[in-house]
Amino acid sequence: MTKSNPSVYSDANETPPMNEALPLGMQHVLAMFASNVTPSIIVAGAAGLAFGGAEQVYLIQMAMLFAGIATLFQTVGLGPIGARLPIMQGTSFAFVGVLAGIAATQGLSVALTSCIIAGLVHFALGSIIVKIRSWFPPLVTGLVILAIGLYLIPVGIKYAAGGAADFQMAADSFGSLKHWSVALTVIVVSLVIKFRTNGILSNASILIGLVAGYVLAYMLGMVSFGGVAKASWITGLQVLPFGFEFNLGAVIGVILVSIVSAVETVGDVSATTKAGAGREATDAEISGATYADGLGTAVAGVFGGLPNTSFSQNVGIVSMTGVMSRHVVTIAGVIMLLCGLLPKVGATIASMPFPVLGGGVIVMFGMVAAAGMNVLSEVSMNRRNMIIIAISLTVGLGLNLVPGAVQHLPGIWKTLATSAVAPTAFLAIVLNKVLPDEA
Repeated sequence: MTKSNPSVYSDANETPPMNEALPLGMQHVLAMFASNVTPSIIVAGAAGLAFGGAEQVYLIQMAMLFAGIATLFQTVGLGPIGARLPIMQGTSFAFVGVLAGIAATQGLSVALTSCIIAGLVHFALGSIIVKIRSWFPPLVTGLVILAIGLYLIPVGIKYAAGGAADFQMAADSFGSLKHWSVALTVIVVSLVIKFRTNGILSNASILIGLVAGYVLAYMLGMVSFGGVAKASWITGLQVLPFGFEFNLGAVIGVILVSIVSAVETVGDVSATTKAGAGREATDAEISGATYADGLGTAVAGVFGGLPNTSFSQNVGIVSMTGVMSRHVVTIAGVIMLLCGLLPKVGATIASMPFPVLGGGVIVMFGMVAAAGMNVLSEVSMNRRNMIIIAISLTVGLGLNLVPGAVQHLPGIWKTLATSAVAPTAFLAIVLNKVLPDEA
């Protein structure tokens, strides 16, 4: 939605009238909705939860509910918590690699316990984040984002082809024309909407593509609404629904990704103030945003939700519209919160066949990788930096592709070593610190 008057609502505390604020808030929801629920679907699949089952539906609900709650932490604030800026929160793709590996080998109890502890550490970072920003230059953050995207791309292809035996799909139907026709419909519709429309439609292009693919899948007899019929209308929250189980290696892995996520949020806050108000973010805004990130992650973990972070695509909406009002994003947060309380919504999303989801995530995961490349474009490609990129990506992605290379590592350490994201982040941070700058 394009603003008619760029001078209006350029202050975070301005409140547009409801007839303007509601569609502006819905625009933020549509832009992040598909990306927000996808990580929960992937981690649920890695944990072996029944596709479309009650536990998977619950994880999807928590993704929506705590995206809303974490957004309110950010926009409304509580004491030092929250940037009080139009920052939309949602479930983070950054954690998918690590959490999927932990969930597959250690179970959701270990994965979600690690999220709670990492969220508390993330919260504590709010007091020092301004001081350690220099540890995470574009070289490090760009590498990590690129590794996340590259790690996830095979997942998108597998889903688009119809899943696989480990995802409860018949092996003989894998890669069938029916599956690919649905996935390609999602991709084509998403691209057409993205580049042939503007405003709300353009920002919701992937969501519209998913709806188109869903309709085609239904026409081809691939959709079952049995889970939707069984789902209740209102949900009740469960404390530690999968239990509490501590594993040091898992906690370290999730904390490492949390630190990188915190730095991404710093970038989003800075981009928001620059785009919406033409100024640099204050230390209080950066610290408050980090506190909100961590608190949102920790609280979500207690009830079965995955880690939250700021959503960069919503920063793009602020830049495009010029609407800096945090109250607009507060409305978006309330909408997500209400969706999270309705199991029927979660069950409808869970009924989405793999090829529909696959078409959407091919676009989403590719964009994550492209975003990492965009960040790296700011880096001088001298020999030092190229060596850091080469070693970090080669080891990080290489161990993921050849997990047998570390088969003698104990349990969780093997999981972290083959997660792609954790070793890439660790090596990038260390090498950037120890290798001398070139003259």
